[in-house]
Amino acid sequence: MERISILIADDHAFYREGVRTMLTTMPGMDVIGMAETGDGVVQQAAALQPDVVLMDIQMPGINGIDATRAILSTSPHIGVLMVTMFDDDESVFAAMRAGARGYLLKDARHDDLIRAVVAVSRGEAIFSPAIARRMIDYFSATRVAAPLLFPELTEREREILDLIAQGHANESIATRLVLSIKTVRNHVSNILSKLQVRDRAQAIIKARDAGIGNKPGV
Repeated sequence: MERISILIADDHAFYREGVRTMLTTMPGMDVIGMAETGDGVVQQAAALQPDVVLMDIQMPGINGIDATRAILSTSPHIGVLMVTMFDDDESVFAAMRAGARGYLLKDARHDDLIRAVVAVSRGEAIFSPAIARRMIDYFSATRVAAPLLFPELTEREREILDLIAQGHANESIATRLVLSIKTVRNHVSNILSKLQVRDRAQAIIKARDAGIGNKPGV
C-alpha cells in the first residue's frame, strides 16, 4: 500500500502533537507538516502537497472552511478531512460546499480517525456517525425543490439573503456561515446591486414577497 502523507492544521499545540504522535505509529502514514493558522495550512499544502489535510474550522487568520476552499482551488487532488468540535448544520454544509471529503468530531475514536484518513486518501467521502445521521435527516426533510428564486444570485448570496430576510445582522450571518464580516458585507453589497434595491430594508421586502426568510431571526 502506498504511504499516506498528512498535514495537520489545528491551533491547539496539544491536540496537534497528540494526533501527530498517534498517526506516526500507524504503518503507511507520514505526518509531513503541521500548521496552527489558516494561512499557514494553505501555504504548507501548496508547498508539501499532502495526500490528506486534517483541518480544524476555527483557527487564527482565515478559518478552516476558507482555507479548504483555497487549497482545493489550486490542488483539487488533496483530500481535506474536517476534524472539529463544531457539529452545527451550518458548519457541516459549509465544509461540504468548500469541498471537504469528510467531517469528524474531535471526540472520534482513534480507529475512526485512522479509517477516515485512509478513506479520504482514496477519494471517498466519510462522516462521523452523528454527522451522517444529521445529513440524512436534513435531506429526508427537504421538500421537492421549487423553481429557483432570484436566479441572478449565487447560492451563497441566496443563503445570505434568506438570513437577512429573517432579520439577522451581518455579525450573526458571519458566525452562522463561518465567514468574515468583510466577506459578508461584500456579499450584501452584491445582493443589493443584483436585486436593484437601495438598501437592506428593500431587499428584505423583496425577499419576503418571494417567500424567503419568513422564519423569525434569532
